[in-house]
Amino acid sequence: MVFPFDFGMIPGTKGEDGDPLDIIIIAEEKTFPGCLIDCRIIGVLEAEQTERDGRTVGNDRFVGIPEVSQLFPDIRELAQLPESILNQVEHFFKNYNEQAGKIFRIIARQDAATAESLLTAL
Repeated sequence: MVFPFDFGMIPGTKGEDGDPLDIIIIAEEKTFPGCLIDCRIIGVLEAEQTERDGRTVGNDRFVGIPEVSQLFPDIRELAQLPESILNQVEHFFKNYNEQAGKIFRIIARQDAATAESLLTAL
């Protein structure tokens, strides 16, 4: 089963690559560009990305669930998601970057507390 997810950014943040921090939102409904969604951060995929010029930068991907989710109301940690969803998300990022001529590598799956500490350290 394929679950809908949307790719977005966390406003007011900036990652090592100079772009706003990325977030993948696991939701039962699709959204639209520019949509703001109140989410709870359930974890982060620590990752590094090798650019086309060979430079490697950290490019973590935060994972969130909409506060109003009916499908995942009790999910508070990344490890609570079905493995099939996590695999789909990781495959998406690897494929997305490959299409852009980049290499994307997941280093670790981290919990909500780690994700929150990364966000507050900015």
